[in-house]
Amino acid sequence: MLRKISRDFLTKCTILPSATRSMGSCVPTMPPFDYQPTPYKGIKYEEAKSIRKENVIRSIPLYYTNPLLLVDGKMQWLFDSNGRRYLDLFAGIVTVGVGHCHPQVNKAALDQMNKLWHTTSAYLNPAIHEYAAKLAEKMPGNLKAFYFVNSGSEANDLAILLARLHTKKYDVISLRNCYHGMSPTTMGLLGQSSWKHSVPQGFGVHHTMNPDVYRGLWGGSNCRDSPVQTTRSCNCASGQCVASDQYIDQLREVLKYSIPKIGVACIIAESIQGVGGIVQFPKKYVKNAFELIRSNGGICISDEVQTGFGRTGEHFWGFEGHGVVPDIVTMAKGIGNGFPFAAVATTPEIASALSGAHHLNTFGGNPIACAIGSAVLDVISAENIQENSLDVGTYFLRKLQDLRDKYEIIGDVRGKGLMIGMELVTDKESRTPLSAEDLSFVWEEIREMGEIGRAHV
Repeated sequence: MLRKISRDFLTKCTILPSATRSMGSCVPTMPPFDYQPTPYKGIKYEEAKSIRKENVIRSIPLYYTNPLLLVDGKMQWLFDSNGRRYLDLFAGIVTVGVGHCHPQVNKAALDQMNKLWHTTSAYLNPAIHEYAAKLAEKMPGNLKAFYFVNSGSEANDLAILLARLHTKKYDVISLRNCYHGMSPTTMGLLGQSSWKHSVPQGFGVHHTMNPDVYRGLWGGSNCRDSPVQTTRSCNCASGQCVASDQYIDQLREVLKYSIPKIGVACIIAESIQGVGGIVQFPKKYVKNAFELIRSNGGICISDEVQTGFGRTGEHFWGFEGHGVVPDIVTMAKGIGNGFPFAAVATTPEIASALSGAHHLNTFGGNPIACAIGSAVLDVISAENIQENSLDVGTYFLRKLQDLRDKYEIIGDVRGKGLMIGMELVTDKESRTPLSAEDLSFVWEEIREMGEIGRAHV
């Protein structure tokens, strides 16, 4: 029954003979695209799988029963080793923000590679300073000091260090279900057991209840800053959110019972939880949480690794949707459109805490990364990428909402801009998550229809 339902709700499409498809389902007609990749002549599919098994550490399973060997990409499209085209709805884990191999970004990278690849940030080079000045124009308040690194994990690791040095306090609060990276420090921050190894971690880290208005203890029909709300009911008056207040009470209890009397160093929060399933918090939660942390001597960190650079549509930074200005902002992924690049933004006062000892990142802020980052900012502005995220994302959310209202299997649709999640359940009343087997079937069907996304149990 599930397979019949899933095929029905996925899309209206042309039915192909079962002999041409492993599952005998349907494939939508792809829109025309004026790019044809060069025929692939590289390593064979089975050889790649063998090398993966023998020579690459398998810390995460390959996606799909028959994993894709992706060899080419152009804008929103990816191509496998057989030349088949896929619509990329995953964007390399919310990373490719202006399109695969965007010509302007590619040109900036090649031009810089032909001049200078690497020195060290202990020297002056034009690219890092030109980029820092350009990025500063995108930051609110006094968030004008940057430290450049290579990944979101590094950025969040450094942000926690800065918070502890600046406040001279040690304890940190993060949220259950959060994800902030995989360094030894950030593993302790994250609130998902599937990403945690059984090693010493999380010293001084406390997790508060996740304010999930769909699965959490509290939530209502107008909690989220999203075109689509949950189907849960509530009696909140206009402008009021009882659920938000109740989750804040939980944070208040963590501060009261778990934090030393000296106070807390910081809170770190994603503007929308990404790896946790595109979970949005109730309105005013982040603003009230930040105020509570500051009243207890701490500072506030916004993890914009996935929500930054216009992805949420309405704002350039996700935290702006919460009406706050953080003390530290971390960013990665979209900053380099897939090139390893990340940054920590903070105030000069907080940044000065790092001057007590030397701190160097060998590749952080290298000329190629900064040239790419600068080109990405130019493309976002010139091609109205943020506005496109709002327009296309809102349209997509509304269409998914229509499917949710029609099919029992879709429990929730949520998100902003082009950061969108859809939760599949056995039935709407119980909200029991769809089994791994059934979810995998739907995921595989979507891939067979030419679309690449992410499924998570």
